[in-house]
Amino acid sequence: MTEPEQPDHDAAPEAAPETTADATGDGTPDPTSGTDTGAEPGKKRSTFGPVVLFGLASAALAAVAGAKAWYVLPDAAETLDIPIASNDQFAIDMPLAGALSLVLLASWGVLLVTRGWVRRGVAILGLVCSLGLVVTVVQGARTLPDTLQDRLGDSGVTTSVDKLDAGLTGWFWAAAVAAVLSVIASALAVRDVPSWPTMGTRYDAPGAAKSEPVDLKDAREADLWKAIDEGHDPTL
Repeated sequence: MTEPEQPDHDAAPEAAPETTADATGDGTPDPTSGTDTGAEPGKKRSTFGPVVLFGLASAALAAVAGAKAWYVLPDAAETLDIPIASNDQFAIDMPLAGALSLVLLASWGVLLVTRGWVRRGVAILGLVCSLGLVVTVVQGARTLPDTLQDRLGDSGVTTSVDKLDAGLTGWFWAAAVAAVLSVIASALAVRDVPSWPTMGTRYDAPGAAKSEPVDLKDAREADLWKAIDEGHDPTL
């Protein structure tokens, strides 16, 4: 009969398991030790509505202001004492500003219905148009007086624009403000657009969806209507 083994009192005690929690003195995890990886994407996702509304409003203002005269000579007939067809003859606009504003406004609409790299490219296009609008505003402030001077010369007026009551209109300043706001909105869109929500695939064009065949013999009427609603041709 064998004797039971005696415990080895000389053996080293087993090491206590290491704790994975950060030490806070009482063994509880330190809430400040980790980083919340989902907070930043969620924060950017929440900017979708405000940024899009901000961008649409600034682009709409730019489009309206871009279609108006930026530099005018008010009451030209009385001021110049010459026969003219209309005071609009000496109202100078910037067609390029209107064109850029319309492209910018359209880009915000496209952002709502696209996804992936196409969406990012449209956001970059909007930023380029916004920067172009800023350049157009700056260039307009420099060149519009010379343009008016040329029109005066074509009408036989030799008086310098500086001696006339000509100047920039309120629409010019509205376009300037809209251009700056558009740059801010477009830059935010380029930064945050990868995390913004997108429309479901059910809203895609029928040709863009891959047709899934449905067994016409065993399919219910509800299944057929569902397939059609999703853009599929149940007969293929």
